[in-house]
Amino acid sequence: MSSSKTQGSGHDPVPNRIRARPVPRPGRFVAAAIVLVLAAMAANALITNDNFRWDVVWLYLRDTLVVRSVMWTLILTFGSMAVAVVLAVTLAMMRRSDNPVMRWVSWLWIWFFRGTPIYTQLIFWGLLAVLYPRLSLGIPFGPEFFSFRTEDVLTVFWLALFGLAFNESAYLAEIMRAGLTSVDPGQAEAAKALGMKDGKIMRRVILPQAMRVIVPPTGNETISMLKTTSLVVAVPLTLELTYATSAMGNRQFLTIPFLVIAALWYLLITSILMVGQHYLEQYYGRGFGTATGRRGRGKGPGGRQAAIAAAGTVKVDITKEVTP
Repeated sequence: MSSSKTQGSGHDPVPNRIRARPVPRPGRFVAAAIVLVLAAMAANALITNDNFRWDVVWLYLRDTLVVRSVMWTLILTFGSMAVAVVLAVTLAMMRRSDNPVMRWVSWLWIWFFRGTPIYTQLIFWGLLAVLYPRLSLGIPFGPEFFSFRTEDVLTVFWLALFGLAFNESAYLAEIMRAGLTSVDPGQAEAAKALGMKDGKIMRRVILPQAMRVIVPPTGNETISMLKTTSLVVAVPLTLELTYATSAMGNRQFLTIPFLVIAALWYLLITSILMVGQHYLEQYYGRGFGTATGRRGRGKGPGGRQAAIAAAGTVKVDITKEVTP
């Protein structure tokens, strides 16, 4: 009864309670208002401008030729990235090798493909059949085992894919090397003390920890590769999105609407890739103080303890406070 009377009378049962008030920040509201006004002006400039021909954009956005070019762009993107990742892992391992020949070969590969523009490289890939009409495998200055015509085997699609992959492998190799270097050498030494082989150490110990460093820049490189496919016209491959939409726009004298169509498709694919990259970063960032799931589990100082508790390997009460 006394408690209810105390609450009813408005008396605070906690003496000397600190009633904190948030610090006023009028600058935030002013900045938000300015941004909203600018966004509304930009939206109005886009929607009300008849030169964009939004009716044409909506009509051809799902056109068969446009969708087919999107599929070819995705094939080029993921195919070249898959080849580039394999090459990058190999190059990164060669850079870490004790063999000086392997280190120098890796360094020369990275030096060449990073030091020349991708467009120039693609032009040379397109001229491969002119430079080398016939390719063969055999002993240098000796007998040939077999030979073939270059244009019969290496079509423009494969030339474009390998051209993109070789260039990208040079950048990914440095990303891979940075990720492998970020892992404490004591991890490998401990694994060797347990009798693990080098290959197993790399697969089970080094790479899982290095992925936390490797995934974010690799995701950025994948998004960049999506847009770099627009340069394969230098090979020339005319099936990708930018060239296909530009050709359709030139035929109908509607360049701007078809450029908008290409931009919208690129934005859609990039958004999906960014979502996938976000979840990959969460997965490989478990136990390092980063977000590990929905509802913000693992954020803040308790992130590592939360990950340990979620693993179920030890009995840990992360809510219990211990005073030293």
